[in-house]
Parts: sequence; structure tokens; C-alpha cells
Amino acid sequence: MPSEFELIDRYFRRPTRHTVLGVGDDGALIAPTPGEELVISTDMLVEGTHFLAVTDPEALGWKTLAVNVSDMAAMGAKPRWALLAAVLPAPTPEWIEAFARGFFDCANSHGIDLIGGDTTRGPRAFCVTILGEAPVGRALRRDGAKVGDSIWVSGRPGRAALGLAHLQGRTTLAEPLLGECLAALHRPQPRVALGLALRGIASAAIDVSDGLLADLGHILEQSRLAARLRIPGLPAAGLERDCLLAGGDDYEMLFSAPARSDDEIAALAGTLDLPLTRIGEIEAGPPGALILCDDSGTVITPASHGYNHFL
Repeated sequence: MPSEFELIDRYFRRPTRHTVLGVGDDGALIAPTPGEELVISTDMLVEGTHFLAVTDPEALGWKTLAVNVSDMAAMGAKPRWALLAAVLPAPTPEWIEAFARGFFDCANSHGIDLIGGDTTRGPRAFCVTILGEAPVGRALRRDGAKVGDSIWVSGRPGRAALGLAHLQGRTTLAEPLLGECLAALHRPQPRVALGLALRGIASAAIDVSDGLLADLGHILEQSRLAARLRIPGLPAAGLERDCLLAGGDDYEMLFSAPARSDDEIAALAGTLDLPLTRIGEIEAGPPGALILCDDSGTVITPASHGYNHFL
């Protein structure tokens, strides 16, 4: 059975691209780019809460880093460095090798150096701290929405939650939708290119991790404004609508921007080959208040606004 240090050396020590000193010392040394601010975030994934025990370890390795890269995207930051803390029930070489392969596939896709971390024994869980860079004063934030701004979302929210519902036996999906939903669940695609392109355009942004309505609520509360939504093609009712509105785990970008930028954003969708859908507008009103309408304009009340970590 490998020791902690043998495990790190074998599976997690890799060449770095833009790091002064990486894995193997008491701390890492990094040199931020002049004129850039550091953007720092951290996320945990816990077995039974964020992923199933039977989840493929390679897919889990990808997702463990990808959910953190998504935070960088939502800040309009370029991801650069990451630290990984892993709690494992046993150092099974085959499982760890597959996990590391998925983790570094994601890291290499986004030019990220793994620069340190920790391992210990216990119920399986992972915590990543990620650092990125954004030009001084140009990072995207949640608190900048303005009255009259359009509200946009990337991709196809709800598919990850539908994939999970299928695995849990709450629905049965057929191909090709099944494959698309499971890919969204297990291998989310952080929208880094979109985040970078929205610098100077978006007034506020967040990634969709707890559900579209819940995460929009964060923007509204921090901007001290309200919103009215009319989502094109919103299902009339049922699990599919619940997943779209409150499913979470999408890691798409939700953002506001001045209405004068609507055409520019629509063109950006073509440039990035990424669906971008206008779903509403920011209004004056009680902070966090949200009115949701169907295609006919009738106000509807969703069953849930999103995931709550402590319920």
C-alpha cells in the first residue's frame, strides 16, 4: 500500500507551466502577472452529497476541478493554479490513477498547474482551491446588475439534474438525450471563454451550481434589485421544468448585461458556438424578488428555487 508521499509523487506531481515552485515543498511559489489581480475560490465535493459512490473515478476527477474552473469563468478570470485536498477511504491505485487522469485532463484543457494539497484517510471527499487572474478592476462580480439589464444564461440548464434523476430512477431518458444529460452531470464544461469575452459587457455574473433561480437570487440580492423572467420553451410542468429552474449542477453562466448589448451577446453565441438565451430583465423592486412567467405572460410559482446545502 503506497504511503501518502508515494501516492502524491506517483499520481499528482506533474510538470508546471507558470509556477515558480510546485508540488513537493511546504508551500508553492507563484508569480502573479503584473497588472493582474488574483481571483481565489474553493469548493468541496463529498460522496453521497455531491456525487454517487458508483461515479466513474475519471469523470469525478474531471468534475472535481471543473466545478472550480467554473467559478473562475463566472468572475471573468483566467484559471492558473489549483490545490487539491483529498480524503480517501483507501489508497486504491487503480481508482486514484483514473481520478488523477480525469483531474489532469481538465487541468490541461485550461492551462492549470496543480501546485499542492493534502491527502488523508476517511469518507471520500475532495476540496480544491483555485487561483486565477483578471486585469485589475475588470473581474466580473455579482453585485453590478442595473435596472433594465437583460438576463442571459449559457448552454442548456437542467440537463445535469435530469441525468441525476435518471440515475436515481426518478425518470427514464432515452438516447440521445440520456447521453447529453449524463455528460452534463459528470463532465461539466466550464465557460471560461465566455467569461473572458464578457469582460466589459456583463454587469453581473454567477455560475449555475445551486439552480438557475437560486443563483439568480444571489445576483439580485447583492445588486439589491428584482427580476422578471420569461424563459423561452419553459416546460409547462413536471420534472423537466423543475430541473431547469432549480436542479443545479449545471455550471453554466448566468449573467446580466445592458439591453444595448443584446445584439453583441447574440453574435457572441455564434462566435463561441455556445447557446446564449435571453431569459428576462432586471427590475426595481425588493432585493431578490423574482417574478416568473410562462410564454403567455401568466405568472407561475415554481415548486423550488434550488439546492440548499443544509436541508
